[in-house]
Amino acid sequence: MFTSFMDAILCCLTGKSANAVGPLETSEPVGGFEFVEVKPGRVLRVLHIVPDRPMVEEMTAGDGASVSCKRRITVFRNGQLLIENNGDSSAEAEPPDGCEPPAVPAMSERQQRTWGKAKHTVLIDHERTVTCCKETHPDVALYFIHGVGGSLDMWSRQLDYFSQLGYEVIALDLAGHGASSAPRVTAAYTFYALAEDIRIIFQTYKKQRNILIGHSYGASFCTFLAHEYPEQVHKVVMINGGGPTALEPSLCSVFNLPTCVLHCMSPCLSWSFLMAGFANQGKEEKKLLKEKNVFSVSSFVLRSMMSGQYWPEGDEVYHAELTVPTLLVHGMHDKFVPVQEDQHMAEILLLGFLKVIDEGSHMVMMECPDRVNTLLHEFFLWQAKTKESFHNTIAETNLFAI
Repeated sequence: MFTSFMDAILCCLTGKSANAVGPLETSEPVGGFEFVEVKPGRVLRVLHIVPDRPMVEEMTAGDGASVSCKRRITVFRNGQLLIENNGDSSAEAEPPDGCEPPAVPAMSERQQRTWGKAKHTVLIDHERTVTCCKETHPDVALYFIHGVGGSLDMWSRQLDYFSQLGYEVIALDLAGHGASSAPRVTAAYTFYALAEDIRIIFQTYKKQRNILIGHSYGASFCTFLAHEYPEQVHKVVMINGGGPTALEPSLCSVFNLPTCVLHCMSPCLSWSFLMAGFANQGKEEKKLLKEKNVFSVSSFVLRSMMSGQYWPEGDEVYHAELTVPTLLVHGMHDKFVPVQEDQHMAEILLLGFLKVIDEGSHMVMMECPDRVNTLLHEFFLWQAKTKESFHNTIAETNLFAI
């Protein structure tokens, strides 16, 4: 999902050392933040906001609808994938804005000869209840997960907006980022090590219904949690996350250079990231990078993060198995993740919906915060009233298009 970002980025680095904190003797909140020791000596900074709710609205049994998710996924020996949506799966219902749904044609004789025999088949037969997640519902929690080189500070406009509405929000700094501890061991930054950290945070703060919001590399961790906890993850938002491909570090990546070389290249790389990460490169964008603690990570952490992006399980089949409603947000001017990747993701996901923001780029939630906040909020509030109205409800919001 994030591999193309790695290959495209001849950038993304400042020479600053990471803000490391040592193992803490107390877990008491400091400056409004909590420091969670996920493993001995491995401490993550977490922002956990539980707003006052003078009037709490409980979700009633009649809210939402039970949606049938039926799908047959066939993998052929040449690697080709055939996806068939069966029965009354909502993915086959009327699409938004009168658009035609992606056709699922029968295999032609030529395809049968070229593709050969099927290697294995995955059957999905699942009932999912899709409900409105209001700010007054006490069983809803929002999780914000940043990508490589970021921090929870980059979500500040979203955290303020949704906590003021009344949502419980959780955001964290990945290891080596922001104010979390920065181990000097490369293995501390593999996908699996970071995913286990996020799993612990999720288990610590989870509610009955949890909504995951991930940016770039952070979208991969949202996919991981949604796959591991399908009953507890209610909705997912992926912002500039890329395509449904397994993660594998590139051997020719600039980040395979020695750490000392990367450190010397940092001024040029930082400027390159500014040019590629934002649609505009003015004073406001430079101020955002500085204030939101974006890419203030050490060259060691950055190099370890890039080389640790190995997740062979996260392929197309893995994503096609997901039944959670997923909103894909893409900044049209993103120079790291082509729009075609998010379009392919929307096609692979059973309940995937893509929204392209024309004015945005890779850091669209920082560039267009009001637009993103409104889009996310309407997605949280969206629900299916009946099976038949599942996609009709989406069309009424005028938000989603594949």
